[in-house]
Amino acid sequence: MKKGPLVVIVGPTAVGKTALSIQIAEALDGEIVSADSRQVYRGMDIGTAKATPEERARVPHHLLDVVTPAETLTLAEYQRLAYAAIDDILTRGKLPLLVGGTGQYVRAVVEGWQVPPVPPQPRLRAVLERLTEACGPQWLHQWLAVLDPEAARLIDPRNVRRTIRALEVILRTGRPFSVQRGKRPPPYRVLQIGLTMPRPLLYARIDERVERMIAQGLVEETRRLAEAYGWDVPAMSGLGYKQIGAYLRGETTLEEAIAQIKRETRRFVRHQANWFRRDDPAIRWFDVSRTPPEEIITFVAREVRQG
Repeated sequence: MKKGPLVVIVGPTAVGKTALSIQIAEALDGEIVSADSRQVYRGMDIGTAKATPEERARVPHHLLDVVTPAETLTLAEYQRLAYAAIDDILTRGKLPLLVGGTGQYVRAVVEGWQVPPVPPQPRLRAVLERLTEACGPQWLHQWLAVLDPEAARLIDPRNVRRTIRALEVILRTGRPFSVQRGKRPPPYRVLQIGLTMPRPLLYARIDERVERMIAQGLVEETRRLAEAYGWDVPAMSGLGYKQIGAYLRGETTLEEAIAQIKRETRRFVRHQANWFRRDDPAIRWFDVSRTPPEEIITFVAREVRQG
């Protein structure tokens, strides 16, 4: 049986993945499957740079607004939903585009990770959460680095939820989290393209994006989410919401919160580079500051046809 095509678009935050993926989808009769671990949350729109209603009207988007900020979407659940969405798109004769900057999500789908079959451990998770509150996220991540250096290398120290999940699996099974992931490649012809640009340009775009989020109402969005779910749900510790939360609680000024979002986003971009390496032969990289969208669309169309 001939494998269906899957176009994967990766790259750092603010590089322009959303805009280009919509252009490609419109040109090649495609639909977009989000690979963003924050855009799965309902109500978290501005702070996650989610596709706008107008953009979603242009091209169908999948795996946005999957759970509330009070709920958890495991990697295994995301992978299952992504495969279901991709298969549905292919069945209808459309081109699926997996788009996002969450490396774990992309790799789990593209490489067919066999996610460790360990269900959430509520009691253990509660203990780990209390330890995080008492000792800090960095301490928790350092503990993970002792138990499983490879998992710690790939998990952002600020991503407490994923750090806790890795520790859950290690403490429950007695084995490193990173070695429990077999692979079973999915039945797709995968074309991976990466978007990049010089760091100074990217950092300027990050600063502009943060200012735009503030102008669009990030402070009010954060306030509404806190009123609905409180400050303690893991989703509220995400980039942008955490800093604005500190401002709303009177712990910092708005100016300092904005500056911190910009600094932390730049750090996050550097972490993303660990997942999407420029020397990865599976990814065809394009400098979008020099390459027009039409050239990338032509490349994708040719590769999909020849596949």
